[in-house]
Amino acid sequence: MRQLITRIDDDLLAKLKDLAAAEKRSVNALVTGILAAQVGGRSARAELRVRAAGRLVLPPRPGRVPSPASLRDASRGSGAAVGDALMEERGAR
Repeated sequence: MRQLITRIDDDLLAKLKDLAAAEKRSVNALVTGILAAQVGGRSARAELRVRAAGRLVLPPRPGRVPSPASLRDASRGSGAAVGDALMEERGAR
């Protein structure tokens, strides 16, 4: 593995640190992912789906927003945790 040294603006570094902290990643991992996505032709969202490393992998975003009835049907039998999470999310809107 090689090391890359570059000069960047202080404001950009602060933004990178904030983003890395929000994603619970190192600045190095964040920058490496961004560069890999650009060079590899993948979008940042696609890169997020690819790097799991023991974390939640996001499914593709649906083409349309599901109706409350379909969500209710899909989550039926999943237990109270799903219902509680949905109610919390709806309350946050």
